[in-house]
Amino acid sequence: MYLFEGLKNKISEYLPLEQVADVQRAFRVGKDAHEGQMRSSGDPYITHPIAVAGILADMRLDYETLVAAILHDVIEDTELTKSDLAEQFGETVAELVEGVSKLDKLQFGSQKEAQVENFRKMIMAMVQDIRVILIKLADRTHNMRTLGALRAEKRRRIALETLEIYAPIAHRLGIHDIKNELEDLGFKAMYPMRYRALGGAVKQARGNRKEIIDNIYHEICSRLEEVSIQAHVSGREKHLYSIYRKMKNKELNFHEVMDIYAFRVVVESNDNCYRALGAMHGLYKPIEGRFKDYVAIPRTNGYQSLHTSLVGPHGIPIEIQIRTEEMDHMADKGVAAHWMYKQPGEEKGTTAQVRARKWMNTIIELQQSASSSVEFIENVKSELFPDEIYVFTPDGRIIELPMGATAVDFAYAVHSDVGNSCVGVRANRRPWSLSKPLETGQSIEIITSPRAKPNANWLNFVVSAKARSYIRQYLKKQRSEEAINMGTRLLRHALGNTKLETIPLCDIERVVKETKHNTFNALLADIGLGNEMSAIIARRLIGETEEEISTGGRRVAIKGTEGLLVSYARCCHPVPGDEVIALLSPGKGMVIHQTGCRNIARISREEPNRLLEMHWDSDPVGEFKAALRVELINRQGTLARLTNAVVTSDSNIVSMQTEEKESNVYYIDMELTIHNRIHLANIMRKIRVMPEVQRVSRHSQSRPSH
Repeated sequence: MYLFEGLKNKISEYLPLEQVADVQRAFRVGKDAHEGQMRSSGDPYITHPIAVAGILADMRLDYETLVAAILHDVIEDTELTKSDLAEQFGETVAELVEGVSKLDKLQFGSQKEAQVENFRKMIMAMVQDIRVILIKLADRTHNMRTLGALRAEKRRRIALETLEIYAPIAHRLGIHDIKNELEDLGFKAMYPMRYRALGGAVKQARGNRKEIIDNIYHEICSRLEEVSIQAHVSGREKHLYSIYRKMKNKELNFHEVMDIYAFRVVVESNDNCYRALGAMHGLYKPIEGRFKDYVAIPRTNGYQSLHTSLVGPHGIPIEIQIRTEEMDHMADKGVAAHWMYKQPGEEKGTTAQVRARKWMNTIIELQQSASSSVEFIENVKSELFPDEIYVFTPDGRIIELPMGATAVDFAYAVHSDVGNSCVGVRANRRPWSLSKPLETGQSIEIITSPRAKPNANWLNFVVSAKARSYIRQYLKKQRSEEAINMGTRLLRHALGNTKLETIPLCDIERVVKETKHNTFNALLADIGLGNEMSAIIARRLIGETEEEISTGGRRVAIKGTEGLLVSYARCCHPVPGDEVIALLSPGKGMVIHQTGCRNIARISREEPNRLLEMHWDSDPVGEFKAALRVELINRQGTLARLTNAVVTSDSNIVSMQTEEKESNVYYIDMELTIHNRIHLANIMRKIRVMPEVQRVSRHSQSRPSH
């Protein structure tokens, strides 16, 4: 029990005896379940969950969170199940443990897919109960503290994951002490040499400037005493990763970052915050545009403080943060400060907790609109913005947006319907571009139209995950509807005289099931996208068997064109191996073009529903026509040698035209039969080696073919 003593002493300070006993019982269960398991460091495995519970106990979290922390790996690594935990410790603890556990027992196509799905599960569990992420953050903090026992490659992977996901989540939830520790530990694991060099430089700089810091400190204290404000003043130490990131992102050298002297002033009340601000502005000259009031308008994560930048003695730049004791505690602990878990129907909670719940509602919306776990996690990542702007609706409501957000982001933040019907915007009653970043303090009015719809170009400038997700969702729906319409037309064409409406519902359901689709619309969409062959689906619908389908008819060169009228465009002469597209042409059926054909370009702009992406059969049978242009010097016998080169390459010349380019240099345009692109390349190679030939290339006619 010696392993539990330290934790027991911590939790006995704030938990009732019966709850301490529950935590101790969880320790026994966890110790027995992990018996014989060791960490990479060689320590018994139970030391890890005890350390995780200790980090949470420092935050004064409730006993259910501590029990779940001690048992957080038992579902994943031992024989105990969720139902076992529910029976012994209650459903809430079991849900918390399952929320933290990974999905190792499920099968995924790749490690990345598994990792992304784990993140998705964790984030959604966090939305249901925020204590899930608090346990996970404590778990990650202890793992980062003991990272040295792992091999270098694994250390870097875990460190990158920490810097990209866990530290930003801790920041978003306002838990800055954990966020700072995760960033510094991640920095140390990712770049050990840079970490050591920067750490040494900071230590040296701190010693060199001690006298200046002491002088400024005494001046600040004296001024506050003069105006009768009781305050605790301290030097605010920048952590290493913050210094590194500022040097890298703003391209500053070390001395430019360290030359800024930072102080924190902690006072008794909100009123004294503003009084202290006035005293500081009277002591040193404020720098214009460098004042931020996060007391009146807290940051997205609930952080509150007054920030001001001043010109100190000898022109030294000084940063001062002014806040109350409660704000200071909140700045370190965020949602975990003064922990009071919200019961259903209650509206209590700290500013950080209220804002965290608001963020979680955004997460739920992202989950509902994302088409895959990968898209969901990318959206969550982009929601972890450290900086934000504050703008106002016409009725004065504050809307928080990521830095760089545009009017389209604002519109979707108000409501998805407003975003979808947005056509213009006015900022401070003046016209404003939809793509231009908004500025803090602006009053934004969105102009809508019932006939408007989202524009794909918006994806090039929106920055909020919510806006991006809703735009993609709308465009995806539009593409799906277009695919269904195309699939319906192709299927009706393939059915010939049989009307689609006359086919019995049982036959439709049978074919949908056979093709492993969820709905008939999904099958139609796949036909429209070229993933299913319309002729084969048509034959199945009217009752032909697989054997009848596979043997009934000649082999086709283009997939999905069985039973359809197919021809090849003479303007671009597509051959097997070219990327092709089909044009639905009245009276000609499907006309196959090369995707780069100039005649297709206009149609793709004006009538895209007439086009369908197609693919060659893996082994197309037959002869195809190709057009070549040969540029040659006209000498005696040259034309005979040219035609002989073609004929001896197992090809026939269908037509030939000559045109004089300049004196004694001619263009020869010929149409010849070939089997595929390889055959054509061999013919061109044979022509190219002729001494009289200057150039040979495939030839396209510019005239419209339809």
